[in-house]
Amino acid sequence: MDEPEQPPGEPGGPGERTLTFDVGGTGLKATVLDGTGVPLVDRVRVRTRYPCPPERLIATLLEVSERLPAFDRISVGLPGMIRGGRVLATPHFVTEAGPFTPVRPDLLAAWKDYDAATELHKSFACPVRVVNDAELAGFGVVTGTGFEVLLALGTGLGAAMFDKGRLLPKLELSQAPFRRGESYDEQLGDHARRAVGNVTWTRRFERALARWHAVLWWDRLYVGGGNAKHLVGELGFEHQRVGNDAGVLGGYKLWQYPLD
Repeated sequence: MDEPEQPPGEPGGPGERTLTFDVGGTGLKATVLDGTGVPLVDRVRVRTRYPCPPERLIATLLEVSERLPAFDRISVGLPGMIRGGRVLATPHFVTEAGPFTPVRPDLLAAWKDYDAATELHKSFACPVRVVNDAELAGFGVVTGTGFEVLLALGTGLGAAMFDKGRLLPKLELSQAPFRRGESYDEQLGDHARRAVGNVTWTRRFERALARWHAVLWWDRLYVGGGNAKHLVGELGFEHQRVGNDAGVLGGYKLWQYPLD
């Protein structure tokens, strides 16, 4: 961490260690990857703390980093619409007490257009890249061949799309209308799963897949996130199930691809 003058997104050498944060609405996972993308230690897990203004999240990340080995650069996945390292919108950190609780106007203002990459660069004094958390997981699994889509089932629904390994512009599929006047996020998030049970929730997800496939026609589909383990039976679409560690493992590959 000895190059504070380096811009937030400028990659370093191939042998550098990467501190990776996979930040979700309910929990945060972190580890340090070696110069080949292999974890040096087990993941550290903590709860996402609320209320969660930007400065509190950064303080949490700094605190977690002290429990991990030395690193040279940082990869961060955050929920919401992230573009160029800036938070255009985020669904959870703007709430009073976590996902699906009331939104606080002051937090909404604090997170709007927040330059997370630059602020993290200032706090950690090393190169930083920030993307959506589903995109970070996607970097951990895509092969770089054809059109690949990752869907992450967690607190809410995450999605990331890649063409020949290149990250495509973010589409917030989770916020699109789905059924009964609710969005995909509201119908497929963890609160909905707990309310209707795993079987009904799985059937909902299958209906969502049918709609998305008619629009996207992916070459390869990945299904992951912490709630993928609750899917019941076989889905009606060929896919690859990926582990919930894809996000932290994607931190290494995030630096291997251009983001512009």
